[in-house]
Amino acid sequence: MNELTERAVIAVSGPEARGFLQGLVTNDVEKAASGLYAALLTPQGKILFDFLVREQDGALLLDCRREARDALLKRLAMYKLRAKVEIKPRDDLGVFVGEGSTDPRLAALGPRSIATKKAAPPGDGAYLAHRLDLGVPEGDDFGFDRMFALDAGLGELNAISFDKGCYVGQELTARMKHRGTARKRLLAVTTADGSPLLRDAPLTTGGQEIGAVTSAYGTRGFALVRLDRLMDVAGPIEAGGAPVTVTKPSWLFP
Repeated sequence: MNELTERAVIAVSGPEARGFLQGLVTNDVEKAASGLYAALLTPQGKILFDFLVREQDGALLLDCRREARDALLKRLAMYKLRAKVEIKPRDDLGVFVGEGSTDPRLAALGPRSIATKKAAPPGDGAYLAHRLDLGVPEGDDFGFDRMFALDAGLGELNAISFDKGCYVGQELTARMKHRGTARKRLLAVTTADGSPLLRDAPLTTGGQEIGAVTSAYGTRGFALVRLDRLMDVAGPIEAGGAPVTVTKPSWLFP
């Protein structure tokens, strides 16, 4: 079991905690007892924050990116108004992999849990490599208010309930689903020559831009790609001048 030190925990508690989150996030909080994945969107349907939610110890615990924790706390407080809800960080809790229940996004990600911090070794990068191998984006891969939930693959990663009712950004997300207008996807990319992948670099082939890199971890990362243009690719693909390979994961393209 390893601790994901790049993750943090926020507790949402109180008599109206469930209803408070239910009206905000993309997934059905009524199912949080078994764990779920969700996002908080802009009214225009773009991703602000993503997190895993688990009902535990009398609260709804949000497993979120540590760097985004304070901004998420501030955003939730903005929506709180007079709701009987307490929202606070839980620095005594950590997120662990290798033990617990199956990750609700994708079973291949393995077991995951929230527990009291203990003398568990921190992650050594193996989990990030595993996530990249599976082509599962999260957090910084989406950016802040940059891409629509369906373009980011949140539908396929079980983050969206299309029958639970209203939430922030629900109208546009439902319309995109109904009309099938999501023509971009966030796909894993790797430089073919071992050079660093450049964040925000355009993805091009034959002089045509087919997407752009959204995140980079050394030679690997994610790019938001136009699927119609990717299908027409006949030659090599480059990102900022470096040759790259683009991977279409099986969970997204069965």
